[in-house]
Amino acid sequence: MFFTDFINALPGAVAQGLIWGIMAIGVYITYKILDVADLTVDGTMCTGGAVCVMMLTSGKPMWLALLAAVGAGLLAGLVTGLFHTLMGIPAILAGILSQLSLYSINLKIMDNKANQSLNARNFNLLVSLGNVKSAPVRIVDGHPVFNPIFLVAVVLILIIAVLYWFFGTELGCSLRATGANPNMSRAQGINTKRGVVLGLMVSNALVAFSSALLAQYQGFADINMGRGAIVIGLAAVIIGTVLFDRIFHNFALKLLAVGIGAIVYYVVLQLVLSLGVDTNLLKLLSAVVVAIFLAVPYWRKQYMSKPSKATEKKS
Repeated sequence: MFFTDFINALPGAVAQGLIWGIMAIGVYITYKILDVADLTVDGTMCTGGAVCVMMLTSGKPMWLALLAAVGAGLLAGLVTGLFHTLMGIPAILAGILSQLSLYSINLKIMDNKANQSLNARNFNLLVSLGNVKSAPVRIVDGHPVFNPIFLVAVVLILIIAVLYWFFGTELGCSLRATGANPNMSRAQGINTKRGVVLGLMVSNALVAFSSALLAQYQGFADINMGRGAIVIGLAAVIIGTVLFDRIFHNFALKLLAVGIGAIVYYVVLQLVLSLGVDTNLLKLLSAVVVAIFLAVPYWRKQYMSKPSKATEKKS
């Protein structure tokens, strides 16, 4: 019974993992590349979905709704970046201020309602495919191309390809240099403040895009859909790093590892839930999973690494 329930729920976990993988790549940009702790994502993860849902319910085409969601994410990242660079507010506090502001803004976007649903007339792309959770394999309209797992996987790969190209350009390299060594970057004439703002904008745009896909997948946007998003994003980054750090050295593969990390995270959660654990403990389980994967590199270094020859001679 347990195994059957887990197998039936597995496609839904993979689909959600792929969607959250896009969000996790946004977190990777700030956390790993910029070395900035950005908490804006908890607010942006609702903003993108709210904008997308309201655009779709008003009859706008899907591509325009997705574009508007990305634009909203860019603006959120811009505000956080200006708080940090222009006003001198520490990055973590700047993110908290933006996140707090976005709660009210998201309510206004959703017409002062905590939840907005998509109806049958608005069903398209992932909305039509959202019921994949209930079946191990779901083919819509008789064609495997319309499977949500396939669609989101293609989108994820395209995003990785675009980011790989972008971070190989002069602007992208300056952004990576800003996070690696800001003092040296400034000495080389790089505008590090502009790099931080740009990185935050790109990061939150990806988060908002992921949110728009998630809203379509589940069929609604909710004011609390972004709560704890930073934990999930960090979990995906850390899991991907722990599992693939030694074999994935190419930048594109590192981004792919983050996406895989998100899938692993949701599969592990689904496995635990299939065991009958109370769903009210989900946030606690998320924290435990993140804590364990955070500890793995330390344990590996502390207890599993072989002592160097110099250390052996001293002893």
